[in-house]
Amino acid sequence: MGDLMQMLTALMGGKQISIDECCKDGRVRGIDNQDCTAIPLISESTTCRIVQEQCCAAVLEDNICTSGINMAKEQGVCDTQFTGSTCETKTAKMCCDCCLLGRAAREHGLTCDHSLSLGYQCGLVSRACCDDGAPDVETSNSLVSDKDNETLTEKENPLPNNMCSSGLAKCAQECVGNSTCACFKGYKLKPDGKNCEDINECLLGASNCRGGEHCINTVGSFRCQREVSCGTGYELTDSNNCKGQRSQHNASYRGKRNKEGSICMIHDSYIHDKLDLSVHINECLAQTEPCRPGQLCMNTMGSFTCQRNSINCGRGYHLNDGGNRCVDIDECKGPDGACAGHGCINLVGSFRCECKAGFIFNSISRVCEDINECRHYPGRLCAHKCENVLGSYKCSCTQGFKLASDGRNCDDLNECESSPCSQECANVYGSYQCYCRRGYQLSDIDGINCEDIDECALPTGGHICSYRCNNTPGSFYCTCPASGYTLAPNGRSCQDVDECVTGTHTCSVTESCFNVQGGFRCLSFECPTNYRQAGEIRARVERSDTIRCVKSCQPNDIGCVLDPVHSISHTVISLPTFREFTKPEEIVFLRTMSPAHSSPQLSSDIVFDILEGNVQNSFDIVKRQEHGMIVGVVRQVKPLIGSLNMVLKLAMNYVTSGVVSHRNIVNVHIFVSEFWF
Repeated sequence: MGDLMQMLTALMGGKQISIDECCKDGRVRGIDNQDCTAIPLISESTTCRIVQEQCCAAVLEDNICTSGINMAKEQGVCDTQFTGSTCETKTAKMCCDCCLLGRAAREHGLTCDHSLSLGYQCGLVSRACCDDGAPDVETSNSLVSDKDNETLTEKENPLPNNMCSSGLAKCAQECVGNSTCACFKGYKLKPDGKNCEDINECLLGASNCRGGEHCINTVGSFRCQREVSCGTGYELTDSNNCKGQRSQHNASYRGKRNKEGSICMIHDSYIHDKLDLSVHINECLAQTEPCRPGQLCMNTMGSFTCQRNSINCGRGYHLNDGGNRCVDIDECKGPDGACAGHGCINLVGSFRCECKAGFIFNSISRVCEDINECRHYPGRLCAHKCENVLGSYKCSCTQGFKLASDGRNCDDLNECESSPCSQECANVYGSYQCYCRRGYQLSDIDGINCEDIDECALPTGGHICSYRCNNTPGSFYCTCPASGYTLAPNGRSCQDVDECVTGTHTCSVTESCFNVQGGFRCLSFECPTNYRQAGEIRARVERSDTIRCVKSCQPNDIGCVLDPVHSISHTVISLPTFREFTKPEEIVFLRTMSPAHSSPQLSSDIVFDILEGNVQNSFDIVKRQEHGMIVGVVRQVKPLIGSLNMVLKLAMNYVTSGVVSHRNIVNVHIFVSEFWF
């Protein structure tokens, strides 16, 4: 694998760069604590970039892990030393904890190659700290360096047995007596007793690197590298020391070679220090009065110059034409003077400004500055808002107000004069309010326009009109079915038209007109054989009317006499479609002449029954006592959706001693409307 890595190269500008050089550059940048993900690349090769980044990251990780190991060895505790959740802190704490684990195993006499399922790096650190200071029994006699291994002779080698000589021991590096495997120097035996793994001397602290040098682990060994470069004029030797380079200069100065081999150019303005280095001389300090009186000495590199000592006049003065004394400056001269349009008064060595109204003189900057009246007199100048302007101020009002004639106060603005609302407007102090006429509502978007209210679409819209609701701008109107109904005076309800009363029906003279909700029915009742009608035929039948046929047998008609049915009655009822059917509705009452409490000796009773026409079991009949008499009550127990016509055939059975003595039949003609009203 090592030979293969040496063969890999990256091409850059015609120069072959080995993978080792890429790794070396990455490790150097890792030593300098550079960001491994943003280091300068030395090649366009992707392989070289990966090697640079990984070698750099390995150095940083080794440094972080080493700090954790050192903390474990020196402090013996980790939890209080490494706090936080950064990747570096977690790595350092992991190495510290794993080192403490190895040291604990050594103190309790346990084997360093424990069988715990630790991570790879944690396992290495734990075994390294466990082995640190403990004798290596397995490899103490067999750890040899590469150089020593070359000089070993077969005679000096431990005595092999047949297993070693025959190769059956299958040792990765060395086979010693009794077919025991051993490792070279810089390696240690793995738990399998045959293979060897590298010892990280940098983690164990077993390196001999000096201060200022960084330990870099290699396979089977380690090397030390300087943390700081040698600097200009020096080069790094194979022994990791700095050696001076010979400098070549072409100059007219005389030269002297220093101890490290570089040449120091010597001039009359330079001297040698104790280290034989060239040092510049400051002639202005080293010589007594190098310049003539009235001149000033100025030191330069390698020499000095003399300059005329000029007179410095203070603020407000300048040199006269002769250049020998200072005279006052009249700052007020000129079109504007020093006061920029304000009044100016010249003083000896100074001046003073007479500022205009709205300005104040600043004695430090010596200019007239605008007075911010709004800041100096807050809330006292303007009723609403104050805006500073140069030399004065200006008042303004908030929305909904206008500036009064005095320029300071604010009057309410009547916005309704400009008709901002689509319908009605009410002026309020500082604002206005739009509102709408009946049937409209204010828009939620702008609060100005009025939108029609669709009363028919409201949650209660279904109850506004009995039948149908029609929306109009600002209102609505109700309508009823085309026939059988008329709109009530309230404009919302629908009233049934009684065609039997108004004479708008089409029944013949032999038929009876019965009004139903939304229409009418022409009824004709004929009594069956052996029965005759009691009463006259009516042109109009009311709900409470009953048409009754009583039994009338012919002489000697035994079958007729024995027939228990004494009467057959007809009654008519009109029902709506129940919109909300919550409980049984009582529709027909069958009244009898039998007392509720008959004599016990008679043992009589009345039994009510539904014989035919009970669609979907929508009806039942119950017996009740009213005013001491027995009454049968027919109830609707389920809703019916119209329009629907049916005949409910009922029986009133008179039972004496358990036997039906006679029976009355009642036919209830039911007409269910398609509407609920």
